[in-house]
Amino acid sequence: MVSYRSGLYAVAVVIAAALAGCEGKDQSAAESGKPTDRPVLVAPARYAAQSQTREFVATIRPRVESDQGFRVAGKVVKRFVEVGQRVKAGDPLAVLDEQDLRLQKEQADADFAAARMAQTQALADEKRAAQLRAKGWTAQAALDRARASAEEARGRFRRAQQAVELAGHALQYATLHAGADGVVTQTLVDPGQVVAAGQTAFRIAHAGELEAAVALPEAFAGAAGKGEARLTLWSKPGAVYRAKLRELSPSADPVTRTFAARFSILNPDSAISIGMSATLLISASDGQPVVSVPLSAIYNQGAGPSLWKVDGEGNLELVPVTMVRLEADSALVAGGVKDGDNIVVLGVHKLEPHMKVRVISRQLL
Repeated sequence: MVSYRSGLYAVAVVIAAALAGCEGKDQSAAESGKPTDRPVLVAPARYAAQSQTREFVATIRPRVESDQGFRVAGKVVKRFVEVGQRVKAGDPLAVLDEQDLRLQKEQADADFAAARMAQTQALADEKRAAQLRAKGWTAQAALDRARASAEEARGRFRRAQQAVELAGHALQYATLHAGADGVVTQTLVDPGQVVAAGQTAFRIAHAGELEAAVALPEAFAGAAGKGEARLTLWSKPGAVYRAKLRELSPSADPVTRTFAARFSILNPDSAISIGMSATLLISASDGQPVVSVPLSAIYNQGAGPSLWKVDGEGNLELVPVTMVRLEADSALVAGGVKDGDNIVVLGVHKLEPHMKVRVISRQLL
């Protein structure tokens, strides 16, 4: 909004001079019993759609950023990457001490071999018991015991087989591989450190779309997605990038009381990198028509904000208005006046209802 302060000062000087020039005439008119007209500065009310342009500090972040950790516990023996290093999917990031995992694999292999031999013996016993029972040389109970032993052997074999697979997977998990192409943004483990299964070891920003992350105040969060967003980098202020709201947190931060938002960059180029600082300008319009008036035009004696309206014959009328928002030196109001009505913008606290005034016009910017 354009400042009214300097304009009001200049007009105030003009009114003061006019009052001084008219003082003698007013005194003579008062002595003769004729009413006097007080000079007032007025301006026509002009309705326009309310707009807000706000600036926010933004940080360039990747759209997808994932934490990666080992799927088994162990001691880190080597780390292959550093912060800022680019990696491709499948590249090794770090490796654990494999000694215990290899022992577990060997134990699983031994159990598997024993289970396989036990299954072979149990199946042979079951077959012989079935043949003997068919010839009537053994009781049914012996066949049932042979069948139960064979079924138990089959279960132990399957369990040993799965244990071998799990031990093999655990041995493979000793080396942590990158899950996607991207950039390492954080390393949380060092050689010699003992880590638990699932503990975050690296943070990788996936290659692809970049976004601007900002924190929006409560009063502006609802209108952020309705306006036009533009992004400028601190390192490249001459370039302007178009942005669009992609994600808005449904709840406010409990400390700052702001809402986390992500804006997609619609026309990125090679100058944009992860971690850069930027300024996000959002021009939002809520469509509600309002009138911008100087703060000096607001009359409030405890009954709510009002404006003095002047008709063509210099008659005053006090009309209540709705205060929409306060700016640095102006106010946005709605209701009470129509488009084109003349309102008093200076000296409102010296006026009284039905007082005759002499109009000095100016334009509201």
